[in-house]
Amino acid sequence: MPEAPRRFLFLQGPTNFLFAEAAARLRALGHAALRINVCLGDRIFWRGPGAVDFRGRLEDWPGFVAAFLERERIGHVVLLAERREYQRLAIVAARARGIPVTVTDFGYLRPDWVIVEADGMNGQSRFPRDPAAIRALARGLPAPNREVLYRDRFLNQALWDMAFHLSSALFPWTFPHFRRHTLRHPVLTYAATGLRLARGPLERRRAARAIAGLAASGAPYYLFAMQMEDDFSLREYSRYPDLDTPIGETVTSFARGAGANAQLVFKIHPLDPGLKNWRGRIAAMARAAGVAGRVRFIDGGDLDRLIRGSAGVVTVNSTVGLRTIELGRPLAVLGEAIYNVPGIAFAGALDGFWQGAQAPEPELAEALVRALAAVVHVRGGYYGRAGIAAAAEGLAWRLHHGWVNRPVAEVCTGEPLPVEPPRTS
Repeated sequence: MPEAPRRFLFLQGPTNFLFAEAAARLRALGHAALRINVCLGDRIFWRGPGAVDFRGRLEDWPGFVAAFLERERIGHVVLLAERREYQRLAIVAARARGIPVTVTDFGYLRPDWVIVEADGMNGQSRFPRDPAAIRALARGLPAPNREVLYRDRFLNQALWDMAFHLSSALFPWTFPHFRRHTLRHPVLTYAATGLRLARGPLERRRAARAIAGLAASGAPYYLFAMQMEDDFSLREYSRYPDLDTPIGETVTSFARGAGANAQLVFKIHPLDPGLKNWRGRIAAMARAAGVAGRVRFIDGGDLDRLIRGSAGVVTVNSTVGLRTIELGRPLAVLGEAIYNVPGIAFAGALDGFWQGAQAPEPELAEALVRALAAVVHVRGGYYGRAGIAAAAEGLAWRLHHGWVNRPVAEVCTGEPLPVEPPRTS
């Protein structure tokens, strides 16, 4: 048990009630849970006492949050996506005062895992990249139960995401100086997403035919797992300002280094809004590189089947990379990723990957997945009632016991969390 009740500050969270439910659990355990809303979406998804609004300009935020931390005697800050501007500045103020920070987001493992990590993710993560340290961390931990225990509801995801983003866009006077982290106006994004989803059945049929053709051809192919350009990890944990740049680099490198009969397949992210004509842009890049007949674009299809059949996978830092490791296929990482570990991901320049790709070391890959599951995750989801309740329970448990970035075997197995964490020497 903690020595004394603590005071937690929750900043911008996911577009659901995870933070509100975790805060309620912390209050039930005797802690205080407070909140600063920086936009109308924040206010919509908070329940309970202790919330204040920040309606000033971004340049006023550092002073505001620093004064709040001191006045309210905050002992721990909890937030989503630590590289967003409001979060980044709040972390600077917290660290100056010796206040720990815990970050959460969708899991590195999918679908029903949630990150609970000290300080930051991917490039900011404390999780070791040294193989010996990973093996030591995984020793004695069970293999993660990959059965889906908590399923999200797509309708909840769509409605809650729109409620969060559109509320701030359509009622800007409520928080007149709020600065969005997204690249484009949400109205444009949602309109484009709706049009793309309407084409879904047609695209899935085209993808199924393309995947069947790849298998029938017998030729080796490499898979590029696309991310959304609005994905903050793409921009913050890599040197790329957009998605065109790594796609172009990969096509050019493929043209230089891959075998004459090899193919390169780009699979679009399922939630990409389609504001860019990726099919046309990738085709143009392939023509310019002289490999027009060997580069494909697909929208849909069985991801695991594509990975298993591939000669290797290329990604910036998508969670598809970790799935690739689980399935034992070669992997090239172009950005900063928590799984970019020697012996697991390709270590050289991309030009060497096409001929020198090697599968991850099986024992090390298993140790990495076990350690990641137990150390920086809880089980649960974002868009289903049972999943949110489980994630809130896990988040509150780690915060209450001070057990962030420490292994919990029950997270791997999906069993109920222990009353007390394991004793350590």
